[in-house]
Amino acid sequence: MKKSSFLKHYASSLILLGAISIGCVLGLVFKEKSVVFKPFGDLFLNLLFTIVVPLVFFSLSSTVATMSDLKRLSRILIWMLVVFIVTGIIACFFMIAAVGIYPPAEGVNIALPVHVVTPSQNIGETILKAFTVSDFIDLFSKKNMLAMIIFSLLLGIVASAVGQKGRAFVDFLVAGNHVMEKMISYVMFYAPIGLGAYFAYLVGVFGPQLLGTYIRAVELYYPVAFFYFFFAFTVYAYTAGGMKGIKVFWKNITPVALISWGTGSSIASIPANMEAAKRIGVPDDLREVIIPIGGATLHLEGSCLSAILKISLLFGLFHMPFTAPATIAMAIGIALLSGTVMSGIPGGGFLGELLIVTMYGFPVQALPIISMIGTLVDPPATMVNATGDNICCMLTARILNGKNWMSHQHV
Repeated sequence: MKKSSFLKHYASSLILLGAISIGCVLGLVFKEKSVVFKPFGDLFLNLLFTIVVPLVFFSLSSTVATMSDLKRLSRILIWMLVVFIVTGIIACFFMIAAVGIYPPAEGVNIALPVHVVTPSQNIGETILKAFTVSDFIDLFSKKNMLAMIIFSLLLGIVASAVGQKGRAFVDFLVAGNHVMEKMISYVMFYAPIGLGAYFAYLVGVFGPQLLGTYIRAVELYYPVAFFYFFFAFTVYAYTAGGMKGIKVFWKNITPVALISWGTGSSIASIPANMEAAKRIGVPDDLREVIIPIGGATLHLEGSCLSAILKISLLFGLFHMPFTAPATIAMAIGIALLSGTVMSGIPGGGFLGELLIVTMYGFPVQALPIISMIGTLVDPPATMVNATGDNICCMLTARILNGKNWMSHQHV
């Protein structure tokens, strides 16, 4: 019976791991020829990106519209933001300790490029375009996720305020949410083939390029990200639900981690993340608010880790000490801005890197240096970002629903 129970709970994760392992082997065998597998992986990505916009729209709007007490929504949003900030600060301290032990710029000699392209668009205008769109149809593009999230929240609030007259519309939103959740389960049947093919392509085509000029930064970031993933998330899961919290988290999070690593997109992992949070037992109103907002915009612990790494590398390259309390405090502030506020803005990663360069007064030629780091550490950073959303759901549930929140859920 124990063997049967183990297979029942971990079958999907084991199948995904097996498919990805096969994909990695195929990538190593076929090398550059592995590009032939890319269309099969792209099909999976396209399915995820197609479903994510209506999924986020229906989940957010229906959840808010059916809330009888909108004070509950305000409490969810406030505590969600608190958890995002606290976990982001903790992630920053992890990397600060790591760069102190293993300075990423030591022995590194990177030539500064002469020509650097900087964004010509006004930052204020960029932020405005992130929060709003000029045409209704533009809301339903994954490029405008932050604007769509705000619209979904407002629509849900208005639908709730209308009352009985808007009952049919609320029912439509709820039905749409159920349909999209069912569609997720169908798409995930293709996940082993899609992810296996995509990993074959990634390993075969890009594998040899991973360890290049920035090998020291990669050597530092990958172990720190994995340590944070396993150690910090285990501590968070225990804080949220004790030993049961640890068990259900690690039982259900593997598909989310693999999809986010392979696709390099927190948004693409939202469907799997929603399913995982449901299996973990996170209350519906929490998971349907926090996962879309965290995955699309506000919660990026992996990005906080990489921001500290980028700042430390530049300080080392320009022979500046990265030890003063004021310097470290500013680094944490910049990392939080890069990993929360700017993450929801199109091109926000580049704006975060621009912020690093300008706030510390580095020459503009430093910009492409840290941009390359962002590319190299993207897989583990995205994995930490995406799986961290589930942890934040659990912590917020512990705060709002009490220490016994898991006993009231079907897991």
